[in-house]
Amino acid sequence: MSRTRRLQIQAVKQGDPLAAPLLDELAVEYSTRYERPLQEQVESLTTYPGEEFAPPDGALLVVTEDGRPVAGGAFRRYDESTAELKRIWTSSEHRRRGLGRIVLAELEAEAVLRGYTRIYLTTGWRQPEAVGLYLSAGYTALFDPTRPAEEIGPHPFEKRLTRKVESA
Repeated sequence: MSRTRRLQIQAVKQGDPLAAPLLDELAVEYSTRYERPLQEQVESLTTYPGEEFAPPDGALLVVTEDGRPVAGGAFRRYDESTAELKRIWTSSEHRRRGLGRIVLAELEAEAVLRGYTRIYLTTGWRQPEAVGLYLSAGYTALFDPTRPAEEIGPHPFEKRLTRKVESA
């Protein structure tokens, strides 16, 4: 008999235990992909003040399945009308299930509620899966995709946000 698993999206603070796997696994992933010391990656993920990812200007969302964190992401204020996405993550055990797209949709919806009209983000040159996710989710590449990824360095993207009009 199969058991139905429940996904929940929770807004958390940076120090919340639900956010720890996000930061821990991202540090390992970046360290491995970019051949950098693990401690350097941990520091780069934890040097942003937690307030940047908290209301009113930001958010840190974690997707849980049966209470366990499986995906997440955050945004912070980039400028008056732009939210910057950071720390988009899906647990390596739960990839290829559409969780990254769920995280993007939730972050976009939350950004619209906060009054943002644009999202900006960068992803690394050794993260082709992330590039594919952003392109498939309607983000515009702000780089020449015909150039080799290593020549580009960080890959910037943007997406215009529109508030959905509810019908009565």
